[in-house]
Amino acid sequence: MVKYEIRDIGLAEEGLQKIRWAKEHMPVLRSIEEEFRKTQPLKGLRGSLSIHLEAKTAYLSMVLAAGGAQMCVTGSNVLSTKDDVAAALAKSGIGVFAYHNGTPQEYERHVEMCLEHKPHFIIDDGADLVTTVHSKRPDLAECVLGGCEETTTGLIRLRAMEEEGVLKFPMVAVNDADCKHLFDNRYGTGQSVWDGIMRTTNLMINAKNVVIIGYGWCGKGIAQRASGLGARVIVTEIDPVKAIEAKMDGFDVMTMNEASVIGDIFVTATGGCDAISMEHMKLMKDGAILANAGHFAHEIDMESLEEAADEKRMSRDNIFGYRLGEKWIHVIAMGRLVNIAAADGHPAEIMDMSFAVQALSALYIVKNQGKLPNKVINVGKEIDDLVARRRLAAWGIEIDSLTEKQKKYLKSWQL
Repeated sequence: MVKYEIRDIGLAEEGLQKIRWAKEHMPVLRSIEEEFRKTQPLKGLRGSLSIHLEAKTAYLSMVLAAGGAQMCVTGSNVLSTKDDVAAALAKSGIGVFAYHNGTPQEYERHVEMCLEHKPHFIIDDGADLVTTVHSKRPDLAECVLGGCEETTTGLIRLRAMEEEGVLKFPMVAVNDADCKHLFDNRYGTGQSVWDGIMRTTNLMINAKNVVIIGYGWCGKGIAQRASGLGARVIVTEIDPVKAIEAKMDGFDVMTMNEASVIGDIFVTATGGCDAISMEHMKLMKDGAILANAGHFAHEIDMESLEEAADEKRMSRDNIFGYRLGEKWIHVIAMGRLVNIAAADGHPAEIMDMSFAVQALSALYIVKNQGKLPNKVINVGKEIDDLVARRRLAAWGIEIDSLTEKQKKYLKSWQL
C-alpha cells in the first residue's frame, strides 16, 4: 500500500486536471516518458524528490515512475505545495509527504519521511534532501548512488560540502546546464516573478523604480521583464563584471544604499542572505514593496523587520505591511520565493526543458554508478544538446549541421 501524508485525498481529480494540462505543454518530457516506459531504465530503484510540489513537478515524478522507479515526493517550500496535486500523486501510486502551509516542524518531518524508503537517487531543489541525509540520516548515504540539484542556492550548499570534503555521493549540477539556467533562470524567473508581483499587488509596473538586487541569470530575466513593463530598472551588484553587464544592458547601477532611497519595488535574486537589510529598509520611502526571488527566505532580513516594526498589518492577501515610524514597508509572501509562493511558478514550456535535464541526469547517475567522484559534477553536453534538439523539434524547427570539411577546418591550425 502506498504511504502518504497529505491534506485531502478527495482533491485528487482537481490535481490530475492540472497535471494533464502541464503534460500537454511539455513535449520534451513526454518523449522521455515514452522511452522510459519502453526501456524501464530505473526498474528496481528508489528515488526521492523534493521540488516545489505543483503540477509540473508532479509530472516529472510520474515520468521517473514510468521508468520503473519507486518514487517518494515532498515539497521544497510549504507555501508552494498544492494540496490537490499532492492528492493526485498519492492517488496515482506515488508516495507523497507534503501539504500547503505546513509548519517548519512538519516540513522537516516530511523531508525525512520522503527519505525513509532509502533512495538510490535524489532529485533536489535547495539541497534539503541531501543535507538531511548528511546531518540527520547518515545511515542512508551508502544507499544513495547520487542525485541532481537544480537551484543556485542548492549548489552553493553542495559546493560548500564538497569543499569541506563531507559530500558522500556525486551530485549533478542541473542548474548549470545550458538548457536550465539560460531559459529557466532567465525567461522562467523573469515571467513568473512578475506574474506573482502583479497578481498579488494589482498595481501598475510602468513608471515605477524597480530595484533588482543581483544580476545573475535570474536577475537578468527579472530586469528584462521589468523594463518591458515600462519600469525604470536599477541594478545593485557586488560583482564588478555583472555590474558592467547591467550597465551595458541599459540599466542604472548603484549601491543598495543609493537605490533604497528611490526604489518603489525591490526584488532580490542573490542566493545569499540579507540582500535587503534593516539598514536598507530604514532608507526606503513610504509604500515600498519587497519581494524575494531567491530560494530561501533569507534574502530579506525579515527577523530584524519583525523586531523593528512599530505596527504590523495584513495589507492585502499575501502581503504584510510593517510600519517603521511614519512609513509602511510591504513584503510579499513573507519574504518567501515570490514566483511560487504568490503565483504558479515557471511556465510549463520552460520547466519542460529543466525537468528533462533532471530526468536524464538521474539516468546518467544510475548508468555511471561507482564511476563518479563524490563531487558536484557538470551536466554532459550530450544531455543539453538532446534536450535542446527535442525542444526545437517540438516547435517544428530544423537547424544546420557542420559539413565534414567544416569540422576538419575547425580542428586545424593551418589555414
